[in-house]
Amino acid sequence: MSDRFVSSRYRGQASTPMSSSVDRASRFDDVINFSLGDPELTTDARIIDAAMADAHAGYTHYTDTYGYPDLREEILRVYAEDHDHHHDPAGVMVTTSACHGMWLALESILDDGDEVIVLAPYFTPYPHQIRLARGVPVVVETHEEDGYQPRAEALEAAITDRTRAIILNTPSNPTGACLRRETSERIARLAADHDLVVIADEIYTAFSYAEPFEPFVTIPGMVERTITLNSLSKDYVMTGWRIGYALGPAEVVRTMKDVNENNVFTAPSVSQRAALHALRMRHEIVPPITERYRARLMRAYERVCATPNMSTLEPGGSIYLWVNVKETGLTSAEVADRIFDEAHVLTLPGNAFGDCGEGYLRLAMTVGRERIDEAFDRIARMPLFGG
Repeated sequence: MSDRFVSSRYRGQASTPMSSSVDRASRFDDVINFSLGDPELTTDARIIDAAMADAHAGYTHYTDTYGYPDLREEILRVYAEDHDHHHDPAGVMVTTSACHGMWLALESILDDGDEVIVLAPYFTPYPHQIRLARGVPVVVETHEEDGYQPRAEALEAAITDRTRAIILNTPSNPTGACLRRETSERIARLAADHDLVVIADEIYTAFSYAEPFEPFVTIPGMVERTITLNSLSKDYVMTGWRIGYALGPAEVVRTMKDVNENNVFTAPSVSQRAALHALRMRHEIVPPITERYRARLMRAYERVCATPNMSTLEPGGSIYLWVNVKETGLTSAEVADRIFDEAHVLTLPGNAFGDCGEGYLRLAMTVGRERIDEAFDRIARMPLFGG
C-alpha cells in the first residue's frame, strides 16, 4: 500500500536496530541474544500470585487517574526509607512504563521548538520522544576517556535561549556509566543558573554497583526542577507489565495526568497491583537480581578483556556492556553483522545510540553465565578476533 497516508514526519523512516533485532534473532536456531534489555527471568511468583489475587478480588477497573492511592503511598515510602527523600504527595503518578512517562513529561513541559539536551551515547528513543512532543533534541557527546562523564563546558555550550530541559540517564543505557556525585552537582548548578528542567531517567537504580544509587532529586535545590522517571521493568524483571511512575513538581505532574487522560487514561490496574506488591517485597526480591546481573557483567568483562580487538571499561552499573571494537577497523554495523553471521551472537551496533557510538557494540546480559561463555567461545573462534 502507498505511504501517501503516512505523516511526513514518519514517511521513509527506517526501523531502529532495537526493533529489527527481534525479527533477526529468528534467523538461526542457536542464536545467543545480547540485543534487547529484556531480562530472561520471569517475574517473581509472589508478585504474580498477589496481583492475580487482587484481580480476582475486583481490581480490574479504571483506577484513580494518578494511580492507585496505596501504590503512590508505597512509592513515596520507598523514597523516604531508601533515599531519605520526602516528596510532595501531589507530585507522584503511575505511568504505563517509564517510556510513556518520558513522553508525558516532554509533552507537558515543551513548547514547539524548545530544545532538550541529550547526553550521547543515549537510549535510542530519546530524540524521537522529544520530536513527538515537537521539541528539538540537542546532543552532547560523552567519551570513554572521561568515563562517559559529561564535560561541564560542553553542556554549557549547548544551552541556548530555547533550551528547556536536560535528560539524564544513570546508570546509563547503553554505556553502564554512573554519573558521579560531583558531575550531578555541576549539572544541577547549570540547571539552576539557566532555569532548566532535569528529567532523570533512573530505571536502573538497583544496578549501581560501585556505590549506592542517589536519585538526582535529592541534590539540594533540585526538587522544584526535577522530573524523576522510574520503572519496575528492570529492577523487578517486569518488562511485560509495562508499569512505571513519575515524581515531579505538583503542577507538572498534574499536567502529565491531564495529558494522560487523553492518551491511555490510567495505567493497567492489574499491573499497578503487581507494582504495589513488588515494592513492598523489594528487599527480598531485588538484591538477588542485582547480584545475578553484576556477576554476569563481570564475567563478560573478563571475556572481553581476554579477546583481541575488543576492550571495555569495568562495569559501573546497568545490565549492559559497552564494548569498544575500533581495533577491528570495521564499522559497528559491520562487526555486529560479522558476529551474528559467523558466531550466531546478536548484538546492537553502537551507532544506534548516537554518532559517537560508532566503533562500539552494546551487549545486554540477559542470558546466564554458561550462555555468556558459549557466546565468547564462538566469538574467539572468529578470525576477526584472533581465532
